[in-house]
Amino acid sequence: MFTGLVTDVGEVVGVSGDDRLRRIRIRSAYDPATIALGASIACSGPCLTAVAVDPVAGGCEFSVDAAAETLALTTVGTWVAGTRVNLERSLKIGDELGGHLVTGHVDGRAEIVARDSVTGGTGDPQWAPSDRFTLRAPAGLSRFIAQKGSVCLDGTSLTVNTVADDLFSVLLIPHTLAVTTWGQRRQGDALNLEVDLIARYAARLTEAQGALTR
Repeated sequence: MFTGLVTDVGEVVGVSGDDRLRRIRIRSAYDPATIALGASIACSGPCLTAVAVDPVAGGCEFSVDAAAETLALTTVGTWVAGTRVNLERSLKIGDELGGHLVTGHVDGRAEIVARDSVTGGTGDPQWAPSDRFTLRAPAGLSRFIAQKGSVCLDGTSLTVNTVADDLFSVLLIPHTLAVTTWGQRRQGDALNLEVDLIARYAARLTEAQGALTR
């Protein structure tokens, strides 16, 4: 389990394999002594397993394997050397839950259709503008997205501002833009989307109740 609070931005340094299985090597500032083989790390959303860890100057390089379903359903299949990825280590009992409950099981890819700067209107230069991103949800997933609800996009826990059919928007504050990969995101980019866990189960229960009453 994760919270959607990014703790490091890593960089892909190597990719090998094919569409059936790829091994991806990621450089990170994480202490290699704290990553056990088999550990789960959220890499821009998908929960991937560390299969090798090596110390390097300033941190480590760890490898993960991505199977065919992950490559087809997420953006992992497009990663190449130089791709920057949001990273989060898995939760420990007693950790602060600052975002929302995230499983690392990506539901699909959302597309950015617009990025707009939003100012506070104060005129004070210390208040940097935030950015509003409007995204299109994949078919069948928009029903799980609600205004003021939570979504996880590229491993980042965000609050939904607006919803209109298959479009929804999120607001990114300057801090988040600076410490994640969101600062480089543009119109047309695809992002890994995980809908809220509670919304998914609530919808499933509603469907089951409807089937029982028919």
